Amino acid sequence: MANQEIQVVEKKELASDSAELTRNGVYFTPAVDILENPTELTLVVDMPGINSGDVEIDLRESILTIIGEAKDEEIQGQELLSEYRTGGYYRTFRVNNLIDHGKIAATMSDGVLILKLPKSEKATPRKIPVSCD
Repeated sequence: MANQEIQVVEKKELASDSAELTRNGVYFTPAVDILENPTELTLVVDMPGINSGDVEIDLRESILTIIGEAKDEEIQGQELLSEYRTGGYYRTFRVNNLIDHGKIAATMSDGVLILKLPKSEKATPRKIPVSCD
């Protein structure tokens, strides 16, 4: 096994969107897990190296936009090989009217952004009681 090469399992994808990005720099598409329960959707967004103060979340015309701004660290020394690319993160989602736009909340810890998107009352399942005549 000493001769095994290290293989890249997953590469960072450059962010692409139908709209033009008006920011300078390199942006990657963060990995996202979407979880659902009867009352809300939860988005778990992986943005390593990003702090809560470096994240912008915008909801405009039913488009939820997440942007994480990366800060480059200066490392001293002569570069022999460079495979690690730094950059920000950019991702958009279309949010329909089944989500209560006014109650969306976000928290960030250790480079993981968690967005809670509560379902509106009309989208929340409920039991209909049956009464006797």
